[in-house]
Amino acid sequence: MPLLLRRSLSPSLISSIFLRRSMASSSISTDPITPSNTRIGWIGTGVMGRSMCGHLIKAGYTVTIFNRTISKAQTLIDMGANLAESPNSLASQSDVVFSIVGYPSDVRHVLLDPNSGALSGLRTGGVLVDMTTSEPSLAEEIAKAASFTKCFSIDAPVSGGDLGAKNGKLAIFAGGDETTVKRLDPLFSLMGKVNYMGTSGKGQFAKLANQITIASTMLGLVEGLIYAYKAGLDVKKFLEAISSGAAGSKSIDLYGDRILKRDLDPGFYVNHFVKDLGICLKECERMGLALPGLALAQQLYLSLKAHGEGHLGTQALILSLERLNNVSVQPL
Repeated sequence: MPLLLRRSLSPSLISSIFLRRSMASSSISTDPITPSNTRIGWIGTGVMGRSMCGHLIKAGYTVTIFNRTISKAQTLIDMGANLAESPNSLASQSDVVFSIVGYPSDVRHVLLDPNSGALSGLRTGGVLVDMTTSEPSLAEEIAKAASFTKCFSIDAPVSGGDLGAKNGKLAIFAGGDETTVKRLDPLFSLMGKVNYMGTSGKGQFAKLANQITIASTMLGLVEGLIYAYKAGLDVKKFLEAISSGAAGSKSIDLYGDRILKRDLDPGFYVNHFVKDLGICLKECERMGLALPGLALAQQLYLSLKAHGEGHLGTQALILSLERLNNVSVQPL
């Protein structure tokens, strides 16, 4: 075992891994992945995860799920999913384990905890697929730990919001072993389109760049709406007009109408977006990058949290700009 890797893992995790490796008697099949030869584990059944996991169940896969709040998993249980008591127990019944949770600390706990984490329960040859937007360095750490146990780890965060998850139209940014990513395509294709971005951590880097782009796009959208409203335009007609021109964007398609209807329910939580932008800023500092648009967007989203609006969707940015300008955008 490499010395640096040994130092990065806790003694109890090392012990459990050695014990499991000595007992393991089977591994994931090298045959193409199908419902008949691949058992799925799914950790995290929130706004995104519930729909994504549902596609796998509908495709006929045997799925075992874990979620801290059992009520949020009930829909999947009703669809036929099995419920595990811990990520470790889930992994012991799975060949491929997906996770999509809130924060990097959650990722570390559900995957690397020496007693309850998924890696300590996964058989040799198994695959971890973390779809949480998290830290690239953590993705690299998980990949190293998985490699030591003769397992695989792919970082595969997604973009597309709740509608993309429901419709199986997500953009998936994958980092890790390219052969493994290709083998997982029958699973990824049920959720959206996978894009291979490079080695471990590169999926996370791609998703963070995606979030930087979204932050500035959303800011432009709400500023345009406020300007149009103050100018006396019918904002609904304004959105329809620009959506087919150069200003058209996925943000307009997904959130323009929601904003006008004051539908601020989360397709993606403000709290989680603030987390993502914070990771982006830390990475910028490490790289020596100055991205003022990113910094401004993060401050405006932080103001939503300060007003107790972190549970709303990212389109709630309209509230922050309305407060700054003492206006309330309403359709004519």
